[in-house]
Amino acid sequence: MILKERKIPLLIRKTEALLRRLPAHHPKIPVINEELNKRLAGYKGEASLDFPLDFLDSKVYFILHDLRLPDNDRFFQIDSLILTKKFALIIEVKNITGILHFDTVYNQLIRIKNGKEQVFPCPLIQVNRQASQLRSWINANVSIENLPVYSFVVISNPHTGIKVIPPHIDLSHKVIHRNTLPIKIEQIEKSINREISDKLLKKVIRLFKKQNTEQESSILSRFQIIQSEILTGVFCPACSYLPLERVIRTWRCPKCKITSKEAHIKALHDYSLLLGDTITNKELRNFLHIPSSYTATRLLQSLNLPQTGAHKNRRYTLIFSEGNTNQKIIKRGI
Repeated sequence: MILKERKIPLLIRKTEALLRRLPAHHPKIPVINEELNKRLAGYKGEASLDFPLDFLDSKVYFILHDLRLPDNDRFFQIDSLILTKKFALIIEVKNITGILHFDTVYNQLIRIKNGKEQVFPCPLIQVNRQASQLRSWINANVSIENLPVYSFVVISNPHTGIKVIPPHIDLSHKVIHRNTLPIKIEQIEKSINREISDKLLKKVIRLFKKQNTEQESSILSRFQIIQSEILTGVFCPACSYLPLERVIRTWRCPKCKITSKEAHIKALHDYSLLLGDTITNKELRNFLHIPSSYTATRLLQSLNLPQTGAHKNRRYTLIFSEGNTNQKIIKRGI
């Protein structure tokens, strides 16, 4: 049973918004595109686990994706965690093509593709550290000493080759292709006799959900971009022209002439990803190119957003549904 769904990572959504809002010839676009492509490949690899995980018994195996848990004054992140009454399993997904050489001497991963070598940090070091951190977290929060913690490095591309340096080392218990995941999990299940109670299992799951903390960081600071470089205005949903004009309670595109009553929703989504999840009347006017304070107030009130403060100090909280880049504001009572 999936207890925490996988969603498009916040950093990917922020990076996509940043690319939408930069001038076409901005010098940092190639670097931003490169990072986005890497993160999209990683997300695609993680999503590819959905098929083999579907073969697991939903009454026995509980799955939480994208966990980020506290570890003293820092955090550790897990791509996917499988939890049963017998064990916990950390899955670290790598979506890398070519031939992978796991160098157990120098603790590095060497990829050979098209005759070229590229060195990556060793994912075995990463999952072993995650396993240690998870054991400490479980013992500190639930005091379960008899719940074993396992970890796999899962290669999502079935055409990727796996080799080990030196070749006599066996890593088949640690590094696997995604299609063998259900078999490996069942082998672990059969090898363990003892189990924790349903009550303890439910307690662990509740704590995972409660302590999960999504990483918040400024995408502008990450790429050293200042706010004045961000393009403002509302994009045309049909031809992507920027900016649309506000005409009698609707948006009109000067280029293709279509009209839209909700085109500002996507713009406000971009604002929340790039500049912050609260907005004032003045900030909305500046970002959406609305000259009238009254028009901006009416638009904000129509969205029924949570708000704090009064008059000129009033701030509205932008709340969006999760999971995709075409989110709509969740309308809720104040």
